[in-house]
Amino acid sequence: MAAQIAEAAQKLSLAETVYIDEVAGDDSTGTGSETAPFKTVLKAIESKGENIKIQIKKDAEGYKDISGAALKKAKKSFAEQQKKAKKMQEQQKKQDDDLKKKADDEAKAIELAKSIVLVEDESLPKAEKIKIRQSTEKRSKRVKVSGWVHRLRVQGKDMMFIILRDGSGYLQCVLTGKLCHTFDAVTLTIESTVTIWGVINELPEGKTAPGNHELVADYWEIVGKAPGGDDAFSNKVTADADPYYLLDNRHLVLRGETASAVLRARAEVIKAFRAFYDEEQFTEVTPPCMVQTQVEGGSTLFSFNYYGEEAYLTQSSQLYLETCLPSLGDVFCLAESYRAEKSHTRRHLSEYSHLEAEMAFVQFDDLLDHLENMICFVIDRSLADKKTAELIKQLNPDFVKPSRPFLRMKYEDAITYLKENEIKKEDGSYYQFGEDIPEAPERAMTDKIGRPIFLTHFPAEIKAFYMQKVPGDRRVTESVDVLMPGVGEIVGGSMRMDNREELLEAYGTAGIDPAPYYWYTDQRKYGTTPHGGYGLGVERFLAWLLNRYTVRDCSLYPRFTGRCTP
Repeated sequence: MAAQIAEAAQKLSLAETVYIDEVAGDDSTGTGSETAPFKTVLKAIESKGENIKIQIKKDAEGYKDISGAALKKAKKSFAEQQKKAKKMQEQQKKQDDDLKKKADDEAKAIELAKSIVLVEDESLPKAEKIKIRQSTEKRSKRVKVSGWVHRLRVQGKDMMFIILRDGSGYLQCVLTGKLCHTFDAVTLTIESTVTIWGVINELPEGKTAPGNHELVADYWEIVGKAPGGDDAFSNKVTADADPYYLLDNRHLVLRGETASAVLRARAEVIKAFRAFYDEEQFTEVTPPCMVQTQVEGGSTLFSFNYYGEEAYLTQSSQLYLETCLPSLGDVFCLAESYRAEKSHTRRHLSEYSHLEAEMAFVQFDDLLDHLENMICFVIDRSLADKKTAELIKQLNPDFVKPSRPFLRMKYEDAITYLKENEIKKEDGSYYQFGEDIPEAPERAMTDKIGRPIFLTHFPAEIKAFYMQKVPGDRRVTESVDVLMPGVGEIVGGSMRMDNREELLEAYGTAGIDPAPYYWYTDQRKYGTTPHGGYGLGVERFLAWLLNRYTVRDCSLYPRFTGRCTP
């Protein structure tokens, strides 16, 4: 025993002295010397081993031998740390081994998959090529369908579910056995294009899939494979991505169920508008989009060089529609209009689809009745069509069609309403007669009332030069804005000036040279008539109907300030 004590004492006398300063030491830069001490005992043992002499400084009294209890505690912590590190190392090795095995297994599976070749069974009935929309009528028959892999799910080793999309609908396809084992199957990615052969069967009770049926495949081929990994579609488009990133990738966003549903609903709503005009026997015309006159004020004109002359993209086709009245009667057009408004609000676009109409031999009340009839017709027709109604329900589950008649409110009464409901300007003052009511207070009023509003009789000085003044009150015009909750203005319309002299005077008041408008003025020279019309923003109408936050969602490729791509 004495010999062991002596041996330990000898080892200690030969051991390196390591310095620890719990106040000024540093475990990152320290070396354990007296001039560069460590901060902790644990670091000293980690760096120098356990066979060391430790001098420790806790305060101004200087370095002292470490107590036995403190050294024992530090050595115990070091042992536990070593044990934990070893366990983590073993776990990491196991994980690496598992990953290597998985990679080896996948490599073997891919090599095996490359050797599997599918051959269509010629003994089966010849498959009929169909679109997904025809699936229900083609049940129990052998068909072939082409489309994009919208969703993909592998179940076990011998079953794969593909939700196929072709633009006309969605179809669940089931691949089993050998069909799941080919190289194309094991490397299949979302948005790849495929053609699948098989029979469409109705699903049994309790199972669900688009159309309540699925295609049980007997053969399939890859048409075009989409990338996987970092460039996979699921990494390109995510719901929480920055809105500007999504706009940059609008071509991919359109493949999503929401964006495509909006565009399908848009197409059906436009059909409904055209059906209304057909029933009312309006004639559709196609006015020019390159013009040399203004309609809604010069500040929002997009100008360009037209063979050496200054020209503009049209703000509205109204003036051209008016020229068609004497020959075609009531007319309409659906064309793009362009407004150079530097506005970033969620209801503004620089290019938008403008539905415009003009009617001859009408009075102001006729115009209002027509607008109400048109809006209600389009809503009723859209909801009467099963597929369109499903799209509206998908996008706006709480939609309730507005009751008739729509509220009719004069501008003057709106000013009073804003006052009574404490809807003020930014500076805290009230709106006065003659002032334009901006978007925010207009929407606040509309949302508070909670129903469509025909806001009428705006002051002449805040409206376009061509609007007819009220015979009994020349301060105001026979004008109307149709306001919808959640969106605001979707239609602007008015009776048009039918007196030539009054129109010429209006040009002067607006500071417009009448010469380029000779063809428009001539409508009052060669057989004038009371007439009126309007313009409806299709994207705004859709934003209201489909409950979209912004009109940008209702445009194929939206154009607004700073955005002209892709």
